[in-house]
Amino acid sequence: MPELPEVETIRRHLAPHVEGRRLTRLEILDPRFALPLAPAALAAAVEGRTVERLGRRGKYLVWELAGEAFLLLHLRMTGTLLLASAADYSRVRFYLDGAPVLTFSDPRRFGTGELALGRPALEAFLGARLGVEPFDPAFTPAHLLALTRASRTPVKSFLLDQTRIAGVGNIYADEALHRARIHPLRPADRLRRPQVVALRDAVVAALAAGVEAKGATIDDFRHPDGVQGSFQDEFLVHRRAGEPCPSCGTLVRKLVVGGRGTYVCETCQPRPRTARPPDPPGARPGRPAPAPGSRPAAPRR
Repeated sequence: MPELPEVETIRRHLAPHVEGRRLTRLEILDPRFALPLAPAALAAAVEGRTVERLGRRGKYLVWELAGEAFLLLHLRMTGTLLLASAADYSRVRFYLDGAPVLTFSDPRRFGTGELALGRPALEAFLGARLGVEPFDPAFTPAHLLALTRASRTPVKSFLLDQTRIAGVGNIYADEALHRARIHPLRPADRLRRPQVVALRDAVVAALAAGVEAKGATIDDFRHPDGVQGSFQDEFLVHRRAGEPCPSCGTLVRKLVVGGRGTYVCETCQPRPRTARPPDPPGARPGRPAPAPGSRPAAPRR
């Protein structure tokens, strides 16, 4: 799935081609793209408007159109935008005056386009789905510490939760955890303060490296001009199972965390000694559950 660096790469490539131009026609070839709206309703809401800015929030491309109309495009697993009138697996075509036709190609058909009319609707849409931006000044160690203290999930799963941190996916979570020397199975609320500081810096560094390399091309990701990204050539651990760790030479292992393939060097990233199980029903956090048939203790006076 394209993550923050890949979406930002697309945004940077496309912005000069679309900003300041009028979207004359939105041709939706696959009705699933527009759900819950009908394709004609989505097209009618955006056609004829000037693209004032092409933005990004997390993994969303945000088309900011005249009159405070916003088209939020999520590429999902295999979507990409190409400056070509025809492409394999074409689902949507954007026609802009004075610019090449822009085609949304998506082999697995999971990508979506959603409409927000008015800035309050935009903020409500994004606020319900996305947490802090990693490149935002608000993404401080203190903010990250507060987030981790409220989560008992493995830190890898924590990083993938878009409602906490926007834009981090499987690739960059693995790379950031390796840079921070944190095992992906460590519970988020058991990170020490120095580890949280290291993790915050590692997330920013991994994403910045991905943007600098113009994304990672593993399967379907391409730039709008068809060129592939190169960050895959810089992976430290991701997809390197059985290869030596570049830091210590230990063979990289592949685990499954939260249903996601996860890569780790267990010398650089020591496995936690114990994984605290979730509290059973009826127990307060950090206290055992009452024994079956027992009475609750009387309150102290």
